Amino acid sequence: MSRIQVQGVHHITFVGSNRQATIDFYTGVLGMPFIFEQPNLDVPEETHLYFDPGDGRLLTFFVRPTRQNDPEPNPEGIGNLHHLALMVSRATYTQIARRLEEHGIQNTGPIDRGFMDSIYFRDPNGQLLEIACYKFDPPFGYTHADVLATAHRLRVERGAYAISDEHLADAIEELVHRRALTAE
Repeated sequence: MSRIQVQGVHHITFVGSNRQATIDFYTGVLGMPFIFEQPNLDVPEETHLYFDPGDGRLLTFFVRPTRQNDPEPNPEGIGNLHHLALMVSRATYTQIARRLEEHGIQNTGPIDRGFMDSIYFRDPNGQLLEIACYKFDPPFGYTHADVLATAHRLRVERGAYAISDEHLADAIEELVHRRALTAE
């Protein structure tokens, strides 16, 4: 049997509380444009809200008017979503902790992840969210995944524990060189 080749994430759907609380947080705090809503076609008493997280794809929520926010952390068992990571620019990333605090939202503060920086916090319904910012821009014609795959190979070859700036810089150099060779 041939495998099914996926081409990206189409959308992610969460179970949210109510319409207004969900819009207030995802549009009012995180700046996601609210695109549209319609009935949940499988559960008529629910509304399906659609947001653009910034890349033209969709983040959606099933909500009901009778639900209230439940800030209890979501379960982290097998089959459950651990967290959703959202990407921002470096300029925005440097403002995240302060802006979350201005909204009264507790957060981890900046965390160095080697190839990216992160800040974690929870939405009003206990879902763990991560704001992430890559430490690099991929060279023209390549993606972040291309750079990371190359940096990972270099990391393993060198016996390093995790990807560091050195691996990223060398990966970018290798990819630029590879592109130059194919152009000849």
